[in-house]
Amino acid sequence: MAKTVETVLGPVPADQLGKTLIHEHFLFGYPGFQGDVTRGPFREDEALRVAIEAAEKMKRHGVQTVVDPTPNDCGRNPAFLRRVAEETGLNIICATGYYYEGEGAPPYFKFRQLLGTAEDDIYDMFMAELTEGIADTGIKAGVIKLASSKGRITEYEKLFFRAAARAQKETGAVIITHTQEGTMGPEQAAYLLEHGADPKKIVIGHMCGNTDPDYHRRTLAYGVYIAFDRFGIQGMVGAPTDKERVQTLLALLRDGYADRIMLSHDTVNLWLGRPFTLPEPFAEMMINWHVEHLFVNILPVLKNEGISDKELEQIFIRNPAALFSA
Repeated sequence: MAKTVETVLGPVPADQLGKTLIHEHFLFGYPGFQGDVTRGPFREDEALRVAIEAAEKMKRHGVQTVVDPTPNDCGRNPAFLRRVAEETGLNIICATGYYYEGEGAPPYFKFRQLLGTAEDDIYDMFMAELTEGIADTGIKAGVIKLASSKGRITEYEKLFFRAAARAQKETGAVIITHTQEGTMGPEQAAYLLEHGADPKKIVIGHMCGNTDPDYHRRTLAYGVYIAFDRFGIQGMVGAPTDKERVQTLLALLRDGYADRIMLSHDTVNLWLGRPFTLPEPFAEMMINWHVEHLFVNILPVLKNEGISDKELEQIFIRNPAALFSA
């Protein structure tokens, strides 16, 4: 019997996920957005319209499954994701986890760290949301989301890494990570494995923030998957250009790593809180940050460079199936 993965509409056989984007956000808000509701209220019907539009664009390119690894402290909303899935038929996998210390909401668990219970509390949260459901929604998380800071994994962040490794050993849950500005990929993998995590069920994310193929090879040596999952983000948060990303990706694919790589955009389709406009020159640099960019702009370049349909099928279909089947 095929292994299943929890989506917001319930379990789906891992071998039926189909074409998968491994890292996209339907909703996202930096902690603190909850306090700006006077100017930035959440209008669910409008948000649903935006999310459905994004989902339909993905589906036009054959996407059947999306992992939405929005952390708990950044506006994760499984009930909203369920509405999107019901309206579109898209498989959506949501997460349990917290963001990295610098942009997340650390005071809550730091206080509990002072009480001496934080790591056990985080583990209990992971276990409950993976096996029982999130709050009163009945929706189970399908992945654990972890994140680390630029150039280090802080002691606060290590609480989550250790708890995630522990929860994964008991549940078999997939772990998806955030690396900040192309740093700490090998270190994340090493730390998780040190604490007993299964490399076949780990995706080290945002690796395309680093353009050194050797950095990727060092990370891949731990047996994990890596994600080039920020296509379209250029010039901001230390991101390289898509041209540089493509060259790095091509080097790895030519080395035979197609069975260890996944692709996505890390889009935020609706920001929680007050609306904003990117100033120039960022607005022009980020013009391709949308859910169709890979399919419209990047894949033709890869194909022109000799990457085969079979390799792309490996990346988008077989790799996610293997990740959730391991």
